[in-house]
Amino acid sequence: MGPSNFLSIMEEGSSRYKDIWQNRDEQWDFLQDHDPELIKEENRKDVEEEIRVQVDKVMQQELENLRLAVDGEGSGKQKKGKKSEKKKATTGRKKIPELEQDLTPDRTIDSLYRELVEEGLLIKAKTVNLSDYVGEYNYVGTALLQAGVEPMPSLAHVRQLIALYGILPLGSQTVHEKAPLVKALLLAGPGGVGKKMLVHAICTETGANLFNLSASNITGKYPGKSGLLMMLHMVLKVAKQLQPSVVWIGETEKIFSKGGRKTDDEMNPKRLEKMLPKFLQAVKAQDRVLLVGTTTRPFDANLKPFCQVYQKIILIPRPDYSSRLVLWKHIILQNGGVITNLLNISCLANLSDGFTQGHIVQVVQDVLTELRLLQMTRKPLKTEEFVTPLARQDPVYKEEEESFKAWYDKTPLGRARIRWNTPLHNRFDSRK
Repeated sequence: MGPSNFLSIMEEGSSRYKDIWQNRDEQWDFLQDHDPELIKEENRKDVEEEIRVQVDKVMQQELENLRLAVDGEGSGKQKKGKKSEKKKATTGRKKIPELEQDLTPDRTIDSLYRELVEEGLLIKAKTVNLSDYVGEYNYVGTALLQAGVEPMPSLAHVRQLIALYGILPLGSQTVHEKAPLVKALLLAGPGGVGKKMLVHAICTETGANLFNLSASNITGKYPGKSGLLMMLHMVLKVAKQLQPSVVWIGETEKIFSKGGRKTDDEMNPKRLEKMLPKFLQAVKAQDRVLLVGTTTRPFDANLKPFCQVYQKIILIPRPDYSSRLVLWKHIILQNGGVITNLLNISCLANLSDGFTQGHIVQVVQDVLTELRLLQMTRKPLKTEEFVTPLARQDPVYKEEEESFKAWYDKTPLGRARIRWNTPLHNRFDSRK
């Protein structure tokens, strides 16, 4: 791990405190009013710099006059110099990328905002806090690593990564400038593990605008190449002006699918494939704009262009036993249920092995109807009530989870992780 970018700021603040305030006698300043001497010291530097600039200009003018007087040929050289400067200016011009050109110079941000809302591209994020994404650490992970088995990440790790790569850079301009730049984030996992919930949690925690560029949402809107360019320009312009902003693409694997039927351009989900890299290039380092993709079938996409767009990949697994134990308690209480000794939460956590958070929420909502809540005082909840609705759900089988792990191992991040976990002597052998 490299040195922290924030350590220098802390050291600078500490040294400033030691130099100015640590040994300063402030007994006379009972009201803690302003210190005129400190204000003079700070303003004195600015005044000196302004005077120095003015003196430099005067000195340069004097030197130029002296040179013209000595040479006597200053006028001809000045003309030649201007021509060369003009040539350099004309030859040094670069072509502005498509998405960085202002295609709507005569329109206000309010009108663009209104149009995006009317077209359904700018949507209202649901009020979801990151703490609502309940999950525990995988306490068996260390033992599995010692046995040579790579464990799946826990839900607590997922929550931590969302805060690290999504919430902190978007919520703070200082963190965004100091932390490593992440323009795109991919959330991959089976259905029901809370990918969309995490997207809304990022927007809620940071107060960000949410743009929906999913293939199903942009179908039939802004047809043709010019229409697509205008749509992305409007999204980018509003997102930069009203940052922080999150651009969400659901079922993002369809954009990078390996093959598909030939359809109309406006109906083709792959119409964004070539434009997404240009979209990310137009997002500069100072812009708090994050592209978030969600997918349940990442293995259906072409790996190379897929990983070129998404810098960071967060693999979200089905919950383990400790997370399911917390989830059952949290969701039952959240839906108005009461937990008694007749309800064995540990048994439910064991029975729901392979089921996702979405399955557990659906089961609890099916059981805790309005009528059942009214009967709660005289008829407490029992474990058997949740078994039958749980059996109707389709679980995530081990083979599907292994397919996600196999796909992740093929990505650049997965290959780097495999190399890191390989013993040192094996790494040298593989290089030979």
